Amino acid sequence: MIDPLAEVVTLLQPGARFSKLVLGAGSWRVRHSDSGQAFYYVILEGACRMAIEGHEPIELVSGDFVLIPAAYGVSMSSLVPPPPGVEMLAPRALGNNEFGIGDPDGPIDLRMMVGHCSFGSPDASLLVSLLPQIVHVRGVDRLATLVQLVRDESRAQRPAREVVLSRLLEVLLIEALRSTAETTASPGLVRGLSDARLAAAIRVMHEHPTRAWTVADLAKEAALSRSTFFERFNRAVGVAPMEYLLTWRMALAKNLLRRNEGRVAEVAQRVGYSSASTFSVAFTRHVGRPPSQYAREEQLTTDDT
Repeated sequence: MIDPLAEVVTLLQPGARFSKLVLGAGSWRVRHSDSGQAFYYVILEGACRMAIEGHEPIELVSGDFVLIPAAYGVSMSSLVPPPPGVEMLAPRALGNNEFGIGDPDGPIDLRMMVGHCSFGSPDASLLVSLLPQIVHVRGVDRLATLVQLVRDESRAQRPAREVVLSRLLEVLLIEALRSTAETTASPGLVRGLSDARLAAAIRVMHEHPTRAWTVADLAKEAALSRSTFFERFNRAVGVAPMEYLLTWRMALAKNLLRRNEGRVAEVAQRVGYSSASTFSVAFTRHVGRPPSQYAREEQLTTDDT
C-alpha cells in the first residue's frame, strides 16, 4: 500500500543543517531570522513560550516536540517575557554547540534542543505546502530519542555520516507527522490522514495519480456524500480535493522531469494527463515555466553541481 506521508517526506530529501542545545535562564526573548526554514524544537527541561505569526502562542513544557516545516515570524520567550522594548542580549556561544540565553549569571531553568533541517528537493515549497504549518507533539519519548541520535550523529565524524543523517531525519519527520494521537496539527496532509474516511481518498490519489478522478469518485472512496467529503477535506487538509491532487501530480512531474525520466508526453501520461498540451498548460500555470524549459534548466543545474 502506498504511504502518502512517506512519499512526501522522501521527495523532500531532508538533511541536517545543525542542531544545538540551548540553555535558558531568567527572562529572555529570541526571534528567528531564517524565514522559510524548517525547524524542530525539543523541550528537555523547563518550559517556555512560542509565538508564530498567524497562530495562538503555545506554552511548551518538558517532553514537547514542535516541528515547523517552513518557519516565518517565530519568536521564543521565557514564560514571563521581558517587558516590550527591553533590549535582549544575543545568544551566547558556550562551546560544544551549546548556547546560553537570558541572564548569564542566573540559574538555568530551561534546556531545549533546536534543530534546523534543509530540504534538498527543488520542489520543497510545493511539498511543504502539503504539510501542516506546525506540528506540536507532547510527551512522545521516541521523538526525543530520535532527536538525540540526530544531534550525536551531526557532531560526530563517522563514515557515511550524511547518509545516516538523512535517513534519521526522514524517520524523525515521519514519526513527528504521524503522531496524530498526541498531535495538534494545523490543516494539512497529517490532519487528512488522521481521518480514516479522508485517508482512503488521499491514498487512492497517491496510488493511482493517472486516474481521471472527480470529487464524486473520491467521495465514493471515502464513503461520504460529495458535499460532506468536499467540506471535510477542505477543513482538514486546507485545500480542495482537486487542488491537492493537482499539487501532488505537479510534484511527481517535476521529479520525473528533473531526473530526465521520459519526454514531456510520457511524463504527462504518468501523472494523469491525456495529452502533452493539456499537461504543459497546467504545469506552466502551476510552476511558472513550461515543462520542457523546466527540465532543461534543472538538468543543467544538476550537471553544474
